This record gives sequence, structure tokens and C-alpha cells, in this order.
Amino acid sequence: MDGFMFEAIKQAEMALQLGEVPVGAVVVKNNNIISRAYNLKETLKDSTAHAEILAIRSASKVVKNWRLKDCSMYVTLEPCPMCAGAILQCRISRLYIGTFDPVMGACGSVVNILQNNFLNHWIDIQWLYNNECSNMLKKFFKNRR
Repeated sequence: MDGFMFEAIKQAEMALQLGEVPVGAVVVKNNNIISRAYNLKETLKDSTAHAEILAIRSASKVVKNWRLKDCSMYVTLEPCPMCAGAILQCRISRLYIGTFDPVMGACGSVVNILQNNFLNHWIDIQWLYNNECSNMLKKFFKNRR
């Protein structure tokens, strides 16, 4: 397994421990992790506190710029439309996804915001199809029902 995805999975596990939907994200620049985050939507009572949004905010502070064009993001679950929009806006170059989201996926499963000829930026999407990412989410939602 890719080391950066492993780090994103560790973030998802932290979300799981808090009872959050287990999604983790890391932003990488020059082969170094510059930010890590996990879902905190329930904890913060903030609908925008998704792992991707929090990771982008943190990475932007590190590089002192809202543009993250030379960065990659590793995320355990396919981003939703809100997160895909934020990824597009910050100009991340490459996105690595652990598993698809058949309900809200905005990177090819339901819609594809990141590779749309009508928008001004195209992001290279790499699907890693990681079983650990899928299984953690399946188990989480099974236990909630």
C-alpha cells in the first residue's frame, strides 16, 4: 500500500474513534506530507468540516498560499461535490482516492467535477481502490443501522 494512503487511513481511524464518518486526507508537496486531517463534522457541528476541506485549509497555511498546484491529496473516500469544488479551487494537481462513493461521489462515481471541460482546471485522478478504506466505511455504516 502507498505510504501516503496509509497516513490518510490513519487519519480516518482517528475520525472513527470519535464516531465520525471515517474519512482521512493528507496533502503532499515535494514528497512530504504538509497537512493531515479527518472528518470533524459532528464534533465541530460544522457541515463543511470534511477531511478534505480541513486538509486544504491547513496546507494553505503551510505554503502561505491558497494555490496548492504542486500538491497531491490522498483521501480515503471519493470527495463529495463540496470537497471536489474546494480541490478544484485550490488547484491541487493530483488526487489519489481510496474508494468510491456511490451516493455523493463527485470524482467520477456520480458526477465528475474535477475532470470537466467546462471548468478552468483539470485534476489528475488516481483510483487506488483500497480495501481497507472500503471496509472501514462499510463497517461504520453497518454499525450505525
